Amino acid sequence: MKKKQVQIEYQKKINLINKLNKLYYDKSQPSVTDEDFDKLKNEILHLEAKYSFLKSESSPSKQIGYKPSKNFKKDFHRVPMLSLANAFTEEDLINFEKKILNFLSKDKNYKIFYSAEPKIDGISASLTYKNGEFVKGLSRGDGKEGEDITANLFTLSDIPKKIKLKDFPEEIDVRGEVFIQNSDFEKLKEKFANPRNAASGSLRQKNPEDTKKIPLKFIAYTFGFEKGLKTNSQFDYLIELNKWGFKTNPLNKLISGVSNLIENYNFVEKQRSNLDFDIDGIVYKVNDFTLQKRLGNVANAPRWAVAHKFSSNKATSQIIDIEIQIGRTGALTPVAKIKPVNIGGVLVSNATLHNEDEIIRKDIRIGDTVVVERAGDVIPHILSVDLKKRLKKSLKFIFPKNCPSCGSKTIKEFNKVTKKKDAVRRCSSEGYKCQKISIEKLKHFVSKEAFNIDGLGKKIVEGFWKLKLIQFPQDIFKLDYNKIEKLEGWGKLSVENLKYSINQKKNISLERFIFALGIRHIGLENAKLLSKYFKSFSNFQSLSMKKNYDDLLNIDGIGETQVSSIKNFFTNETNIEVLNELGKILVIKNATAKKNSGLLNNKSFLVTGKLNGISRAEVKSLIEENSGTTVSSVSNKLNYLIIGEKPTKRKVESAKELKIRIINQDEFLKMLNMTS
Repeated sequence: MKKKQVQIEYQKKINLINKLNKLYYDKSQPSVTDEDFDKLKNEILHLEAKYSFLKSESSPSKQIGYKPSKNFKKDFHRVPMLSLANAFTEEDLINFEKKILNFLSKDKNYKIFYSAEPKIDGISASLTYKNGEFVKGLSRGDGKEGEDITANLFTLSDIPKKIKLKDFPEEIDVRGEVFIQNSDFEKLKEKFANPRNAASGSLRQKNPEDTKKIPLKFIAYTFGFEKGLKTNSQFDYLIELNKWGFKTNPLNKLISGVSNLIENYNFVEKQRSNLDFDIDGIVYKVNDFTLQKRLGNVANAPRWAVAHKFSSNKATSQIIDIEIQIGRTGALTPVAKIKPVNIGGVLVSNATLHNEDEIIRKDIRIGDTVVVERAGDVIPHILSVDLKKRLKKSLKFIFPKNCPSCGSKTIKEFNKVTKKKDAVRRCSSEGYKCQKISIEKLKHFVSKEAFNIDGLGKKIVEGFWKLKLIQFPQDIFKLDYNKIEKLEGWGKLSVENLKYSINQKKNISLERFIFALGIRHIGLENAKLLSKYFKSFSNFQSLSMKKNYDDLLNIDGIGETQVSSIKNFFTNETNIEVLNELGKILVIKNATAKKNSGLLNNKSFLVTGKLNGISRAEVKSLIEENSGTTVSSVSNKLNYLIIGEKPTKRKVESAKELKIRIINQDEFLKMLNMTS
């Protein structure tokens, strides 16, 4: 999957997860299974981990779930309720363990034990106990803040209300899953689509007496905040939960080795149909709490846990047509229009074909009978073609050599890394010459992560484009409101609201402004790096006067690909005109450095050579936790070069020439009041 195609699919995934979150958390009307939702969520996280230019404030890496419903009082979780990364294959598990070993700086023979826990397909809840008494229950909400559903949870017989055992912690947030057994769901299936939906709707009713009538169950599996917990491992904690009166999954096991995890996975998957509750995978948690703490978290997911998902959903359908969609960066994405088919409870009528190479490789044609899959990719895709059912007059699909929108030649760019041409074919038009690209650029410009203009959604942008009210970004701030007021569906009040929203956004931060420009390969994180480097709009604007852009490579996190895109942007006259016009209209705030007070505040580091008992990833994590920064090369901006075994001679020599302080591992740890 190539970068420009990724950008298109990523935004689709973000839009979809926002819609699903709102239906589930705010409207209490879940529209997909928990399995499908988890796959979508983890696909987004996977893309963000793989491609640094993909960032969104609506991403599961920034938030979990959806803002708490207005129907309930809200409260903050004392420890955030994190999400989980997903695994789908044995290779995924091998990579998961390899990353753990690398982070802990352990060799491949080091044995890690996992608590393997089948994942109930239900609703997460957190129960707060003080001095053994159940005092509060929260829904997951957005992971940081949940709904206070104490009264509803109090009706569940599976939840102990008072625990008198002396070894029970002084305070603890016991976390688990609320669900409905399949046998109990039979009595409710006329009201709900599936057991998970039934649990969601029942648990979040305003009247606890209504909840009490529903046979909800609770299985405990982890904890958040704790004070006085004496166990040192996850599996021991599960045993303690049983002793304290909580129910746990009877299929939980303590396992070491990926091959043994796979064997248990296959066994449990075969048992699924015999269980009286739905499970959608197995969660593997590093058993040792000390190792869990050391491994820590990435974004909103722990490094020490992963959810191994069960097999995907498939169905057979027929391709009615193949359409070509054009994205903001010019990527041509083929989409198969198929006869609607139900896959995992969702009616599917579109399936991505990814790119031209994928169509050629699978020989996909209009009229073909195909197998459609919804797996980790979530966006349905064509798995295979049934050649036996192919029509005799079937013709090979010819990918357009000219852009369907503007007629420009379509090209495949040469990838310097792979030494091959990209699989994605793109419109060669630059700037705003291509109508489809221009419309997508404008949609991006007003999107939530960019200018976030209320009332100026995608459909309105398309409508204004057709009426020639908007052709370039600066036109948004020069709209003819008198003309808009006369349009169907618009009135004086709605126009005033739009005008107010647009005027409110004339003040914007430099990083969001850079992101809004839609420069290829420049996501929100890269925009932040650029804003910190340039500090002001005038400095950023001065790039149009440059002939050599190589100095941008000194920005840690910005590589040749990003620099090439920036150069292409600033060598286009239309883009420069857009930039200059926006500069006259907007107030673009200078980038301000965050105030930090850590032990390594305002200090930069670079590691070279192998360290003892600690990985570079862990060193980087320690530096960032203590307000320091890491860089990728030796320069005047570097304060400390940390050397281990067999350091790169060139880096050491360069550091000496620049009189940069060179320290060893022990000296670094002493700066943090730690010892190796």
